[in-house]
Amino acid sequence: MADPQRDGLLGPGGLVGEVRAFVDAALLHPVERDHTETTAQLRRRRIVVTVTAIAGALALGAALAIRPGDPLFYPATLGIAAIWAVGAFASGRLHLGRAHTRSGGQSRAVLQGFLLGAALLGIFVLGAFVVSRIPVLRGPVEGLLDHARFGSLWIVALVTAINGIAEELFFRGATYAALDRRWNLAGSTVLYAASTLFSGVPLLTFAAACLGLLTGAQRRVTGGVLGPIVSHLTWSLGMLFALPLVFSTGV
Repeated sequence: MADPQRDGLLGPGGLVGEVRAFVDAALLHPVERDHTETTAQLRRRRIVVTVTAIAGALALGAALAIRPGDPLFYPATLGIAAIWAVGAFASGRLHLGRAHTRSGGQSRAVLQGFLLGAALLGIFVLGAFVVSRIPVLRGPVEGLLDHARFGSLWIVALVTAINGIAEELFFRGATYAALDRRWNLAGSTVLYAASTLFSGVPLLTFAAACLGLLTGAQRRVTGGVLGPIVSHLTWSLGMLFALPLVFSTGV
């Protein structure tokens, strides 16, 4: 005998079916496109990406070493964004990208990017409650949050957004395109996580790996940077405003 409640949950039009269709369209089925580059174009992209990755990683480590509340933090972090953005555009052509929709059409993946970023944000907020109760993990994160606590939160938010866009242009745009197709998802994720190593905050590197894997999967599907940018901004700005609240209740 059919169970209407079970069929409503698991059937094609049920919740599980809707989630499966969303994941399939947003993360699993690439949109066909031709972004082929000549050997000379690819060589140039790889050289520019290599130089930019080294410069950006060193600049990020230096910026995060600045004392919280120091006005120098803002131009330093904007300088990092400039490095990523200039390297991205100098490497070659970038694409916005398109994704499949549930109805069989295509979109710019803005809504998909927001929903995926929000899902990742929810997971990290839950994890933050655990981290806030473990002193050895809490300390380094508190150091990052001090930049928002001792400075202007809204300026930090603006800088965070600008850096998020620049990082996606470089890592999911230029870096992804510079790598061999067999390794561009894993490779761009590893390089993105590695760029945070000089920060001295292991959880920041872990977060970069998780975010890089999600946005890299979007890049593989859409062929562009718009969806990844929306996911990145949703996650990073959400974390900026949520973490202080979580840590204030975790004392």
